[in-house]
Amino acid sequence: MLQYHDLVSKTILFEGLPDHHIRDFLKIAREKEFSKNEMIFSEGEDGNGLYINVEGLVKIYKLSSEGKEQIFHIFGPGEPFGEVPVFSGQTFPANAEAITKSRALFFPRREIISLIENNPSLALNMLAVLSLRLRRFTVQIENLSLKEVPGRLAAHLIMLYIEQRKKNTINLNISKSQLASLLGTIPETLSRILAKMAGQGLIDVQGRHITLLNIDGLELLAQTGRLSDLDTVS
Repeated sequence: MLQYHDLVSKTILFEGLPDHHIRDFLKIAREKEFSKNEMIFSEGEDGNGLYINVEGLVKIYKLSSEGKEQIFHIFGPGEPFGEVPVFSGQTFPANAEAITKSRALFFPRREIISLIENNPSLALNMLAVLSLRLRRFTVQIENLSLKEVPGRLAAHLIMLYIEQRKKNTINLNISKSQLASLLGTIPETLSRILAKMAGQGLIDVQGRHITLLNIDGLELLAQTGRLSDLDTVS
């Protein structure tokens, strides 16, 4: 497990911990591999531990009673997921599925709690992660309930722009169908909105590569959803 030392030490959960504490956590880790479309855990299952993604992409989502999928987040390498039940001792609140062939480290809850008791500074890191998750979900709920789809898309592109250190060309690591689910819409509507935004000079779309041409315009659309006639599309 020592080959994962650098990856684990740079995750938000373990960042800043001394090397000997990182090694302690790696001792309890179990490596797990998942095929494309394989379920990692399902909503309602016992929250028996948390994961750190090592390779591939994992989506967190819920299904409505009609079977409609709502994606909450997609995690890449180095990102933790499934951490909420570690503290609550309850069940997983959503589903996790590998959308590509993936590999993850699994940390059992019982062993984690034991290590936290001996290392309170880890609890502070955990609280930071939970606060970040809460903020992301708050923003997502606000977007889904208060903004039309163009505003949601613009906000998502601005978020990716910031996360990718303000590089104007964004490389989507998910399909447009998955992006549509993340934004609470359907692929056909997403395609129409992308075309409208491109026609207005906000973006340029080449497959999964989206170049942001007008950051100010996108920020305005993200805030108001009323840039030109885009707000008429829902």
